[in-house]
Amino acid sequence: MASSITLLRTAPTSADAPHRPTLPTVIRRVALSLLIACVIPAALFYAWLMLAGVWPAIIAALAWSYGAIAWRAATKRRTSGLLILTAIVMTGRTMIALVSDSTFLYFLQPVIGDGVVAATFLLSLATARPMVARLAGDFYPMDHELHLRPRIRRLFWHLTLLWAVIGLGKGSLTLWLLESQSLETFVLVKSIVVLVLTGLAVVATIAAAAVVARTEGLMGPNAHHLVPEPG
Repeated sequence: MASSITLLRTAPTSADAPHRPTLPTVIRRVALSLLIACVIPAALFYAWLMLAGVWPAIIAALAWSYGAIAWRAATKRRTSGLLILTAIVMTGRTMIALVSDSTFLYFLQPVIGDGVVAATFLLSLATARPMVARLAGDFYPMDHELHLRPRIRRLFWHLTLLWAVIGLGKGSLTLWLLESQSLETFVLVKSIVVLVLTGLAVVATIAAAAVVARTEGLMGPNAHHLVPEPG
C-alpha cells in the first residue's frame, strides 16, 4: 500500500505551489519590520528630545510612522501590522497628551498600552486564532490549511503567551523607570532595555518558528504542502 502521506505535486510550479521563503528571508522581514516600526521612531524621538524638547520629539516620531505607512501605500507594498499598531498607539498617546497638556501622561501611557496589549494577547488565547497567528502573514505566507496544522496552532498559542508576558514585563519596567529616573535617562534606558527585551523575544520567536517550519516541511525554496493520499 502506498504511504498515507505523499507530496501534493512532485514537481510544483510557481503557478500551483506557494513560495516558501528561507530562514534568512524571514529574519530580514522581521528585522525590517522592527526597524521601521520601532527602532527608527525611538531614535528620532531621543534625537529630537535632546535637540528641541518633548513636543517636537513626539511629533517627529508620529510623523515618521505615518510617513512610512503612506510611502508603503504609495509604492503598493504591504504595510505590516506592527507598523499600523505602532501608529495607532502613538496617535492615541499624542491626542491624550495634547488634550491634557501633560507630557507625563504621554510617557505613562505605554504602561497602560503594554497592559492592554498583553491583555489582548492573553484573551486571544481563548479564540481560534491567537494574536500571533493574525500577525504571522506579515513575515510568512499563510493560508487556511497552514493555520489548521496542529504544530503550527500550538506554536502560535505559545508565542502569543510569550509576547503577553513580554508586554507585562515592559509595562512594569516602564512604570518603575518613569517614577525613579529623570526624563532623559528614562527615555534612553527605556529605549535600550525595551529593544533588548524585544530582540531576545524575536530571537526566541524565530528559533521556535524555524524548528516547527522545518518539521512541517515549510522552510526553503522547494518546500511545499504535504497532504494525505486518498485511499
